[in-house]
Amino acid sequence: MRLDPVVSPDLPDWIRDHLVRYIDSNGEDGYWWDPGVSIGRSDLNKVPTLLLTTVGRKSGKHYTSPLIFGRSGESYVVVGTKGGSPEHPAWYLNLLANPEAGLQVKADRFLVRGRRAEGEERAKLWKMMTGFWPLYEVQVTQTDREVPVVVLEPV
Repeated sequence: MRLDPVVSPDLPDWIRDHLVRYIDSNGEDGYWWDPGVSIGRSDLNKVPTLLLTTVGRKSGKHYTSPLIFGRSGESYVVVGTKGGSPEHPAWYLNLLANPEAGLQVKADRFLVRGRRAEGEERAKLWKMMTGFWPLYEVQVTQTDREVPVVVLEPV
């Protein structure tokens, strides 16, 4: 199975623009995300992003999300804050239903299997992720749910 990135017309303009630039340039433009340009946060540093393509748990359609990521060994780590929303992001719910997903990091595209980090692993990865994206610490205070830390392991 191949899960290439797709651009949904339902996304906010700044996310759709990020996806198009990332896909069209094979990650040369869009891999480093600048929150100053996209969301007006000049107090935050540029961060690396990947494109995660999941299969919709209800529709069966493919959905792609640009996400900030970290690395843990050969795996990729992402966080499901959804900006502090009370609901989990759709990409996370899709991974729960079907853990196999497509990943694009720069020009490389490959399949991964997602799983939620728990316990000590989660604590270690949370610390790593908030180390370079401190806004996660703010977003987690805006919701009552446990924000998932997800490990994406290449298959």
